[in-house]
Amino acid sequence: MSPDSRVPLAERMRPRTLDEVLGQERLLAPGSLLRAAVEGGALPSLVLWGPPGSGTTTLARLLAGAAGLDFVPLSAVTSGVKEVREVVARARDQRLLGLRTLLFVDEIHRFTRAQQDAFLPHVEDGTVVLVGATTENPGFSLTGALQSRVRVLVLEALGEDALGRILDRALADPVRGRAGAVALAPEARRALLVLAGGDARRMLGVLESAVHVARANDRAARVQEEDVREAGQARLGAHDRSGDDRYDLLSALHKSLRGSHVDGALYWFGRLLEAGEEPRVVARRLVAMASEDIGLADPSALGTAVAALQALEFLGPPEGELALAQAVLHLATAPKSPSVVQALAAAREAARQHPAAPVPAHLRNAPTAFARQQGHGVGYAYPHDHPHSFVAQAYLPEGLQGLVLYTPREIGEERETARRAAWWRRQHGQGGATP
Repeated sequence: MSPDSRVPLAERMRPRTLDEVLGQERLLAPGSLLRAAVEGGALPSLVLWGPPGSGTTTLARLLAGAAGLDFVPLSAVTSGVKEVREVVARARDQRLLGLRTLLFVDEIHRFTRAQQDAFLPHVEDGTVVLVGATTENPGFSLTGALQSRVRVLVLEALGEDALGRILDRALADPVRGRAGAVALAPEARRALLVLAGGDARRMLGVLESAVHVARANDRAARVQEEDVREAGQARLGAHDRSGDDRYDLLSALHKSLRGSHVDGALYWFGRLLEAGEEPRVVARRLVAMASEDIGLADPSALGTAVAALQALEFLGPPEGELALAQAVLHLATAPKSPSVVQALAAAREAARQHPAAPVPAHLRNAPTAFARQQGHGVGYAYPHDHPHSFVAQAYLPEGLQGLVLYTPREIGEERETARRAAWWRRQHGQGGATP
């Protein structure tokens, strides 16, 4: 039987049973929550959190079938409370007949808080088993009330092994796939797996398009790498500027810089640019990282990061991206010190612990005669009137003398900062005082 070419290959190749699902073995292993729930006839309400193409819709449909539930799909993009109420009313009627309903809500994160709350009573009383699918972190995108009533299960992006098995299945299946109709050059197969980006649906779609490209170039018998590249050329980076993947990539860049891994930092930087991220967002992260993780170990790093941001504003992309790349290389290879972050945290904590410590009179502002009559500024020694522009005097409130908030690291240029800080503390009579 030849497949219906009007139905996309990805749709024809959807798994028909839980055992056919590939790439989510952890969730579907014997004894797992899902297996136990299905086999025990007590499937709980769930939220399936995973990237596009990881199989959330297919899994929800299969769970409904395995548990003997009526599968009713809704999309949060096109549906609202009205449609939810209609499904609930139908589910109540079916329940009277001994039938239960699995309400599948795709992109559930797009519902407002009020719309999400509309599910609560129907999930609680068992009218529906709610299964939502989301590409956004449920901890941010779902209300706390809904989170407390569902189990969140994480689906992984499909790895190359799972994608390869899905591809082989599609090429070998004589009924739903393209058995005997398509041959792939090894380079074409590799290109398909790379272009898929963890998305099986996209991979099979590119495969179908590559077959058409090959036929147009009189290569119907064998799909070559150039056919796959041509078919997949319109692909954009898997990146949603409002989604978790954006912050994951930015986090990976920052942590690679912090870990002094030059190539990792460059890779994530390139990923962000290729995915269409706004370069200014990357530049701001570089500026923040320069103080947070490098600080006084290499004070010039902050200057480099700020200069890169200014160059980007002046030149725009793509030329301005070279300045960002220069900053990435500088920051990745610079010595690292968190002392700036730690000093700020220590200062804020000291302020919280001593929120009312009075400013010593000699340090107070004295702009008027009345203020001076109150003793403001009296006894203040102007350092520049003394040798070497220094005079020892109290700069902390009474009872906090000797407080040490900055602990330098003996690394990079901060070694010199540490030496100077220790020398000045000795002049102020602090010695080796600790907080």
